[in-house]
Formats: sequence, C-alpha cells, structure tokens
Amino acid sequence: MTQQRIGILGGAFDPPHNAHVAMAEAALVQFQLDHLHIVPTGDAWHKPRALSSATHRAQMARLAFGHLAGVTINEVELQRQGPSYTIDTLRSLDLQFPGAQFFLFVGEDQGKALATWREIKEIAERAIICVAERDMSDAIKPPVSVVPSHNIPTQALKLPQLPHSATEVRARVAQGQPIDALVPKTVALYIQRHHLYQPSR
Repeated sequence: MTQQRIGILGGAFDPPHNAHVAMAEAALVQFQLDHLHIVPTGDAWHKPRALSSATHRAQMARLAFGHLAGVTINEVELQRQGPSYTIDTLRSLDLQFPGAQFFLFVGEDQGKALATWREIKEIAERAIICVAERDMSDAIKPPVSVVPSHNIPTQALKLPQLPHSATEVRARVAQGQPIDALVPKTVALYIQRHHLYQPSR
C-alpha cells in the first residue's frame, strides 16, 4: 500500500485571499499530495487583534478552497478550547492517518520564526516543513542569500508573485475600496453580505 501524502495549510484565513489559494494549488501539485487539510486557526494567541468568528472564517475557507480536489476544511483547531498549537493538530492527524507522510506548509514570515514554535523539533520529526518562496525571477534579487535563523530542515514551496495579505484586504473593505482582484469572488460576496471588516462606529 502506497504511503499517503497529506498536506496541512493553517492560517487565520481572515479572510482567505488569492495568495492563499495559489499556495494550496502549488502545494497539491508540487508535493503530489493525496489530501490537503486547510486548518483555520483557533485561539490565535499570537495575533495582536481579535479574529472574526470561527463560523465566518470556516465558511470563507470553504468558499475559497472548496473547488480544489483533495482539499478538506479541517475545523479541529476551531473546536479546540484554549490556545491552538500546530503540534496538537499534527498529533491529532497522525492518529487519524497512521503511517502517512505529512507536509506542513507555512508562509515566508512563519518560516523565519520556526525556532519560536512550540515543540518545533517534534513538528519537524512528524512533518516535512515546506516554506513558501515567491518567484523573484522578475524582481531584483538580493546579492546575498538570506540564511534562516534556525537549523530546522525545510523544503521550498515555489509560488508566483502574489503580494496580497489579509491585512490589505481588511483595510480596503474598511475604506470601501474594491477587493475583487484580491480574493475569490465568492469570498468577496460573503464579506459584503455579512458586513465583515467594517470600521467601528
């Protein structure tokens, strides 16, 4: 029996945007995944702001990623009480899929901060950590390669240049500016319908 290849892509997804979708698509193809679990963050203890409700974020994730074959929106962290840690999610999936090869996908910023993650050594033992790298072929490349500030083994997930961020999306919504080029159409409609990210009155 062939070993299952299971990817994990976590995030606040508040909201999910086109760069998130591109990351999921690239992960499925480049690492030949059998399944990819999209895991919305639960109690994001490391975030300086309160997240939108779990219900809204899970539904937006379903709208953004639902068209991709092999993708599951996994609400394990949303259902967990207290602070949410990646290692707990990995242990949970390991019980569900014994013997699987896990791939954990993280963004560039998270990749640089891996040394600060809880139980990072065990995470690295349980999963191959894949750090997103945007394609710099059209940009000016730095003269010196950046050396990560940790010795945790990682692999690269190659991504196109998509400089979108959830912060930018929220700011544009608050200012009444269009976001159609930044998020999937279904997500834009959901945000509009539920009046998300409006400035406090």
